[in-house]
Amino acid sequence: MSVYILIQVQRHTEVRNFKLEQEQEKNKILSEALETLATEHHELEQSLVEGSPPLSILSEDEFYDALSDSESNQSLSRLEAVTARSFEEEEGHLSSRKHRMSEGKDCGGGDALSNGIKKHRTSLPSPMFSRNDFSIWSILRKCIGMELSKITMPVIFNEPLSFLQRLTEYMEHTYLIHKASSFSDPVERMQCVAAFAVSAVASQWERTGKPFNPLLGETYELVRDDLGFRLISEQVSHHPPISAFHAEGLNNDFIFHGSIYPKLKFWGKSVEAEPKGTITLELLEHNEAYTWTNPTCCVHNIIVGKLWIEQYGNVEITNHKTGDKCVLNFKPCGLFGKELHKVEGYIQDKSKKKLCALYGKWTECLYSVDPATFDAYKKNDKKNTEEKKNSKQMSTSEESDEMPMPDSESVFVIPGSVLLWRIAPRPPNSAQMYNFTSFAMVLNEVDKEMESVIPKTDCRLRPDIRAMENGEIDQASEEKKRLEEKQRAARKNRSKSEEDWKTRWFHQGPNPYNGAQDWIYSGSYWDRNYFNLPDIY
Repeated sequence: MSVYILIQVQRHTEVRNFKLEQEQEKNKILSEALETLATEHHELEQSLVEGSPPLSILSEDEFYDALSDSESNQSLSRLEAVTARSFEEEEGHLSSRKHRMSEGKDCGGGDALSNGIKKHRTSLPSPMFSRNDFSIWSILRKCIGMELSKITMPVIFNEPLSFLQRLTEYMEHTYLIHKASSFSDPVERMQCVAAFAVSAVASQWERTGKPFNPLLGETYELVRDDLGFRLISEQVSHHPPISAFHAEGLNNDFIFHGSIYPKLKFWGKSVEAEPKGTITLELLEHNEAYTWTNPTCCVHNIIVGKLWIEQYGNVEITNHKTGDKCVLNFKPCGLFGKELHKVEGYIQDKSKKKLCALYGKWTECLYSVDPATFDAYKKNDKKNTEEKKNSKQMSTSEESDEMPMPDSESVFVIPGSVLLWRIAPRPPNSAQMYNFTSFAMVLNEVDKEMESVIPKTDCRLRPDIRAMENGEIDQASEEKKRLEEKQRAARKNRSKSEEDWKTRWFHQGPNPYNGAQDWIYSGSYWDRNYFNLPDIY
């Protein structure tokens, strides 16, 4: 009897292996067919453009000021070497920085803060272009495993914002920082900080357009009296691409800063952005500092199908004064989409005792609840999930990359929970405006009064972004190419003269709280004394 069972198992295994080989062969044939079709489609597009040469995807001209891998590694090595400096060198600078926020001026107002905009716009000058007639596959098909920062993408796949402006969207829910400062209980403060960290990635939902790569030396400032903060950012390195930012409360209640250099890679069906760099929030009234890094962001269906975004990975927020930590798990969507957009985790003290549980969706809301109540709910939910799985016949076919539909569009609220944050609704015209939030809609607005105040390196003055925002796609493409060529020429000239690039508003140094490589604000930007700025546009 046992021999008969073994024979049956062996036959079943052989059948499964045979079917698997057939599926692999079908996928291989389909992939080759897709590549052939994409190539022919692109060559046909090129032939319709008079005088347009065939696209050489990996030619030197197509790289965004690309360097060799060894040069990039050397740049990283120089940056990482900064962390070897002792913390003592930074402590004096740190303490003086907290008292120097206003840079000799009252943060509550004055001409130094004026940048022209009193009433913010609710729409862009022109709606977005359709991307349906453009094949991103023809650009990416030979770039699997490469860093996308080294590949020039057609402007049609961009959104009319620089990455520096995209970073500024961290500040959309600044009220959570002010709320954290108002609490005397450190656990309540951590809850608000955790909600702020989750809200910082909420604007990425359905934002499938790529922000423009900042030029070396590019800057961006934003002053929002209504939200109680001002921010300055600068592109401090091009390879690796590093964006540094520094925001401060107008009432001297907080400092929020960081340096971000995402690692972007194309993996066939998806593009993954692995976060690099430390984010720091200082609550000055409580003499507290929190640090964390963002979750990994992945854009699916790059070749065929509807683009969709998920965030996944652990985010660990540390209170460096109390030792408390909040560990949040951004769940990958899973095979059936049950975990799509979900975030959950715990606040724990330095002895790892659970003080509070957090749960919700990064696209929607975040709640807090007693950890025992949350654990009981999770245990019951796991039991119900296993029963559902046992009642279904599991498929052995390859997992689809299509966006799974979650069991419910809203979060089930556990009795006794407290709402920490809920996302604001997007404007009615968002779908025609690159899926921008109301906050993102105003980031590139400018008027004559503002132009007379901001430095000439500000993102708002970039001609390619401005042209795209105005619906002039051909001019945007020409300007983007011109700026990239100008940047390459400037880099070559510096290499010939052995001249090093000098940042203006930030300097390298270890993060004062966790020792990680970082860029620290040097001060003096808000003095409005702009001289010897680079000509990058």
